[in-house]
Formats: sequence, C-alpha cells, structure tokens
Amino acid sequence: MLNDDASRQDVVSASLPDLRREFKTWFSWAPSRSLIASIRSYQRISSDSMFGLAVKKTAILRHRFWSVVTGADIPIKCQIGGGLLMPHPNGIVIHPDAIIGPNCLLFQQVTIGQSKGGVPIIGGHVDIGAGAKVLGAISIGDHAVIGANAVVLRDVPSGATVAGVPAVVVAGDGR
Repeated sequence: MLNDDASRQDVVSASLPDLRREFKTWFSWAPSRSLIASIRSYQRISSDSMFGLAVKKTAILRHRFWSVVTGADIPIKCQIGGGLLMPHPNGIVIHPDAIIGPNCLLFQQVTIGQSKGGVPIIGGHVDIGAGAKVLGAISIGDHAVIGANAVVLRDVPSGATVAGVPAVVVAGDGR
C-alpha cells in the first residue's frame, strides 16, 4: 500500500517548472529540446551590449535552424513556462501572444491560436494530444488533458479531460 507521500511523487507540478524535462546534453540529437533551448537563450539575454547582441543573433539563427528541422512554428518571443515537452514537434503552431504554463506536453500538429480577438491561456501540466486545436480567448485549467484531434473553443476546468469536435468534457479528473 502506498502512503500519501509516495503517491505525490508521481504528480507533476502545475506551478513549479521541472527544467529537467527540457535538459539536453551538448551533442545529443534532440531537435525539440534544441528548439526550446534556442528560445530560452534568446529570452535570457537582456543586454544591448555588443556581446548581448551577438548572443541574440546567434540564438535567432539557432531558432531558425531548429524551426526548419522540427517543422514547428513557435515564435522566439512567446511565453512558455519551463518544462515543456514536445516528443514529436512536427507541425506545432503557437500564436506569439499565447501563454503556456509550466510542465506542459504538446504532441505533433497541435495548434494554439487566435480566434475572435483573443488567444488561449494554457495552465500548468496540461497534456495536449496530437492534432488538437486550442483556439480563441479561452483558459485551460491546470492538469487538464485535451484529446487527440479535439477542437477546443471553450474554457476547460482544472483536471478535466476533453475530446471531440467541438471538445466537451468527458472526464472530471484528468490526472
């Protein structure tokens, strides 16, 4: 029998980013992690000194390279919480103004975009299945799960699982 402490170790935090999920060794082939590393590198530099500008230019070139390799359209200035996982980054499209919380999981062909004047706010530890579309000025709660090919046009409560076109809640607890 597991005690409460042991079962809590399996729960991923919705507020504290786990940067080990993004870690990449120097010469390993991990295109999605390299793309995220280029974005983090660009956002980390705030100096307008000659060195800072050179590092930013290098980060932009890295970002362009890894965007082509992965086939993902993730703007270099978008707001992504730490610990993002993209096992298959091909076809992922994120609107520049969208906000993605920490420890999220995005599969291939996911679109997070604008509709009717607003962009989504994705909570922490949200899993978004392959081909899902999250559109409009909506909010996705922490620990939510969005099924493959779902089209989400309404708010999703925390811990809920949604599926379908348009997406509806199919389970109350997504963990």
